[in-house]
Amino acid sequence: MGKATAGIETELYSRNLPHYDFRGKVAAVTGGSRGMGKAIAERLANAGATVWILDLEPCGDMPRQLMADVTRPETLAKAAETLIAESGKLDMLVHNAGITGPTAPLVDYAPEVWRRVIEINLLGTYEVCRHFVPLLLKQQRSWLVNMASLAGKEGTPNASAYSAAKAGVIALTKSLAKENAMAGLRANTLAPAAIETELLQQMEQVHVDTMISKSPQGRLGQPEEVAEIVAWMLSDACTFNSGAVFDLSGGRATY
Repeated sequence: MGKATAGIETELYSRNLPHYDFRGKVAAVTGGSRGMGKAIAERLANAGATVWILDLEPCGDMPRQLMADVTRPETLAKAAETLIAESGKLDMLVHNAGITGPTAPLVDYAPEVWRRVIEINLLGTYEVCRHFVPLLLKQQRSWLVNMASLAGKEGTPNASAYSAAKAGVIALTKSLAKENAMAGLRANTLAPAAIETELLQQMEQVHVDTMISKSPQGRLGQPEEVAEIVAWMLSDACTFNSGAVFDLSGGRATY
């Protein structure tokens, strides 16, 4: 961890953060056992929400956990059934599960791996929405955040599969938001630049260093910073935004 990253991490825990009251709200976070998903789940729980973790791996810190594999629709169906049986409703969904895949030029990318990145990141988003959006639509007001990426807006070199998948997530969410704009569902995407999580370990260090060098702030984002903007996106402050893409890039995004 560099000095810039360490400094901002210290700042995160010393500043005054917004207060959200999510008492009485039920939230689900896919990929919530570690990294950004864990930070989001903890932030929502600290604000009073009943939080369900949907993941392949257990998370010892959270009491409500369900095994879910976005490439196996039957596990999502079972998770949705259990969540409703025990909590009775779903108000907020954060779909965070995904992979980056390896870094390589498109022409050198193994076809089966390229397809796997698409399957998990884009088709997985479709499956999560297919199973859980109907639960959200039963509420007068509900919120959905699909995790995209700056790669989906800019197209990251040597990450064609990930970039294509995340661009698809953005378009999918815009379409979904327009379909349900009158139903009270607010569906938006978050497009972070590189965040300091275990996910970056899937990438070569030279690729990570390149992403850092492109950041005007010269650092990686922190999971806690992701959690803060997601909390706002799930709050009563975010009511006229739907189908939007919010950046979290340290100033790197150009549009």
